[in-house]
Amino acid sequence: MSAEPRTDGLRPMTEVQISQTRDFVQSLEQESLPYWDMVEVGDVLSRELRITPELVILYADAVEDYNPWYEGWRMNIWHIPGESPFGPAIVPPMLVSHFVLSVQFDHTKPFAIGSIHTFHDSEILEPIRVGALVRIEAKAIDKFEKRGRRYVRHVVKVVDVETGRLCFRETRDILSR
Repeated sequence: MSAEPRTDGLRPMTEVQISQTRDFVQSLEQESLPYWDMVEVGDVLSRELRITPELVILYADAVEDYNPWYEGWRMNIWHIPGESPFGPAIVPPMLVSHFVLSVQFDHTKPFAIGSIHTFHDSEILEPIRVGALVRIEAKAIDKFEKRGRRYVRHVVKVVDVETGRLCFRETRDILSR
């Protein structure tokens, strides 16, 4: 028998992915509160993220959005400025929306099982260049009930740290158990 960790044969995983997946599954065994009880109106969480060419490749490949505007790399010359109508290579517009949950949920608390992302309204204000360092900030602005269900509303802002410019804004609701 091999000492290698067993994973799904259809999804080969690196040691880091295996470790992160196991840590996440174990965290589900911790007692958690409903999301409604974990968040107060006014709570703000933020995180910085460097949007590397590698991250753009992974996203573009996953959503099959192959556009030369996003190419900030070339084989054997990894990082290049790239080209787009906005100057250098830009990030696929909805890429940052995928990282909002990593900010919205406080990683120091057990994961709130039973929460569902039910709504979002995104505004793309200006392009983000490949290689930019952005700050993603999520602020809880409302808690409300609708048809006997509890929701928490967040406003999200994505700012280019180096220019200080607001690039992306989003409102999203989480249904809580």
